[in-house]
Amino acid sequence: MQVVFDCPKCLKSNVVEAGAAVAAVACRHCGWSRPVAEGDVAADSPKACLVCGCTDLWRQKDFPQQMGVAIVGLGIVASTVAVAMMRPMLALGILMAFALADMLLYAVMRDVLACYRCHARYRFVGSTEDHPKFNLEVNERYRQEAVRLQSSQQSKVST
Repeated sequence: MQVVFDCPKCLKSNVVEAGAAVAAVACRHCGWSRPVAEGDVAADSPKACLVCGCTDLWRQKDFPQQMGVAIVGLGIVASTVAVAMMRPMLALGILMAFALADMLLYAVMRDVLACYRCHARYRFVGSTEDHPKFNLEVNERYRQEAVRLQSSQQSKVST
């Protein structure tokens, strides 16, 4: 499996190959590493985040969000031009074509796993069905945890 993560020490982006046979996940920039425990990977799928150890992972489609927004924007512009040319059926056809393309992309794209705490992404994993889809409540819990941790570290520095 491929792990894409930001190093906790130097905050630089890394892409590493990981699996049951790998002893540690390491940053190629600063040398930071975290050992991979025996139970962290099973059947080529992570049971816990290999970067931070968090057990809350969620699945999503492996599609760049910027490209998705660009496709939607292109559909909006194209249908608006068709409406401006007084061709409402063409505008509707354009919108339907973009909706069909979106549905096909959704069906074809693979799932990736993402960590709520450190936002590491796991591509080419064995099975993602064991992990739930995105949960806003869990995400908010980890976001609030990060805010509290940051404010406590700032108060320690200022004293």
